[in-house]
Amino acid sequence: MKRALLILSLALAVLAAAGGPAPAVQPDEMLDDPQLEARAREISSGLRCLVCRNESIDESNAELARDLRLLVRERLLAGDSNEEVVSYLVDRYGEYVLLKPTLKGSNILLWIAGPLMLVGALAIGFAYVRRREGRGEPAPLSEQERGELEKILES
Repeated sequence: MKRALLILSLALAVLAAAGGPAPAVQPDEMLDDPQLEARAREISSGLRCLVCRNESIDESNAELARDLRLLVRERLLAGDSNEEVVSYLVDRYGEYVLLKPTLKGSNILLWIAGPLMLVGALAIGFAYVRRREGRGEPAPLSEQERGELEKILES
């Protein structure tokens, strides 16, 4: 009995570890044509769920993700190419809908801002350290400065 329980628990552990995120696509959403369904899955795997942020609409259970999956399938049934479907969604929701945004237009600034800020911070840090090292020991007080200091401390 213990052996059967051990084997069963190991089998369940292997199945749990082997299974990745289950697609949220419902059977009633799937297209009858396997080629169109494969295209729909390919497109929707690159589209961001607008509710869940970094999840594709294929993996999300949100209602908006379901609506987007259905919209993708509608566009495919209407005869649109993959690029036309993605373009339609980008026109409607902006480039935020793409899991991997393009490297053109205003996005170039976003792509290069991080590395530029890192280089700038390193340059500022380097200049600060160099300036601190260059100071060395302060110059000794002159006789006049010592006299003024003593007057201040006595009062």
